[in-house]
Amino acid sequence: MHCRFVTAGGRSLEYQLIPAHQINRPTLVLLHEGLGSVAMWRDFPSRLAAATGCRTLVYSRCGYGQSDLPEAPFGADYMHREGRDTLPEVLAALEIKHPVLVGHSDGASIALLHAGAGNRVAGLVVLAPHCFVEDLSIYGITAARLAFETTDLPAKLGKYHRDVNRSFWLWNEIWLHPDFRAWNIEDCLPGIACPILAIQGEDDEYGTMAQIEAIASGATGSPGVELLKLADCRHSAHKDQTVAVIEAINRFVENLDLAAP
Repeated sequence: MHCRFVTAGGRSLEYQLIPAHQINRPTLVLLHEGLGSVAMWRDFPSRLAAATGCRTLVYSRCGYGQSDLPEAPFGADYMHREGRDTLPEVLAALEIKHPVLVGHSDGASIALLHAGAGNRVAGLVVLAPHCFVEDLSIYGITAARLAFETTDLPAKLGKYHRDVNRSFWLWNEIWLHPDFRAWNIEDCLPGIACPILAIQGEDDEYGTMAQIEAIASGATGSPGVELLKLADCRHSAHKDQTVAVIEAINRFVENLDLAAP
């Protein structure tokens, strides 16, 4: 399936939209990780769409995939801006109302920020979300920097991004900036008014179970928070435990009350 482009946040962003094959299903909107893109989801969107019957949108944020590059480096509020400003523009341009947001890592945080700001969504599925910065996060991102500088990681990532160096350093430099250690989005959690499925791998190299446990305790306005803790699973649960993740999302979607206000 070829990518198309939508304008949001003043930038041209690549996207793919997989049609629904069942009626009365919400649209799933996939939000990628810090170094992700449309192509880096691989076959997960199509498999998820086939399992759930849902129309499924996947797009590359500014700076990633074949989307436009930003004019300036990211600030510490880059995920806030994406969730509260750019994502609403994407959804409006593509006429998507009340989606289920399926976010991974940075994308999961963006989903939480979007819903927590009062935007109406049918549900949230957050895989390896970041609610605050942990020592483990910094250790993992420092290791990623070393790998980018000393291995063939740039060549591997270069298959997926227009400007791999720009894409990598946009993410890596802000996460390792001293000011970013204070980044925390727990204050947005009480404003989330939809069901949440939070998924975390027990072997995640970027975060601990404290992240999803913070959602369980902090999302006081949600009608239900389900935690799924996966063994034999690192940061990318949709790759390490694909079947378990798809089955969990399918159950979650099946149980949503789409008539809820």
